[in-house]
Amino acid sequence: MNGLFAIPRTLRRWRRDERGTATVEFAIMFPLFVTLFLSSVELGMIMFRHAMLERGLDLAVRDIRLGTGTDPDHDDIKDAICNFSGVLPQCADNLRLEMIRVDPRAFAALPAEGDCIDHSEEATPVRSFLHGGANDMMLLRACYVFSPVIPTSGLGYYLEVDGAGNAAMFATSAFVQEPNS
Repeated sequence: MNGLFAIPRTLRRWRRDERGTATVEFAIMFPLFVTLFLSSVELGMIMFRHAMLERGLDLAVRDIRLGTGTDPDHDDIKDAICNFSGVLPQCADNLRLEMIRVDPRAFAALPAEGDCIDHSEEATPVRSFLHGGANDMMLLRACYVFSPVIPTSGLGYYLEVDGAGNAAMFATSAFVQEPNS
């Protein structure tokens, strides 16, 4: 009979004991703060890369828009974007461009699904890259694929990736080519 009353007494004593309460709080909160920290690092790198991609595209489009008398081809524009962006890892291998002529009176946007490089598949040719003439409105979209900094936790875990584990970011610019005199 004495053993039957020992169980509630032991439970009451265990409930009043406050040793180790900080450990429980730490065990609950630490993973949340680590995930938040890793996500902020990932987001910072994504924003930095995207800002540099936008900068590179804007400066390259500025050169095209001003016109130098030559029509730059796909590789020239790609090289210009990579040179102007400066810090995109393996930019020439991970960047794909689409350029179409747009009629301002009957606007047709680029397809919703971007044309990106997937390193897990066979190489595919450039989807659409049309040179515009004088006074043509052009729409240029750049797709850059990158490896997440921390792909297994935080924000990096939730990024949409291709077969090779790379995520994609896009930058778009519209411009009107100046007439060449």
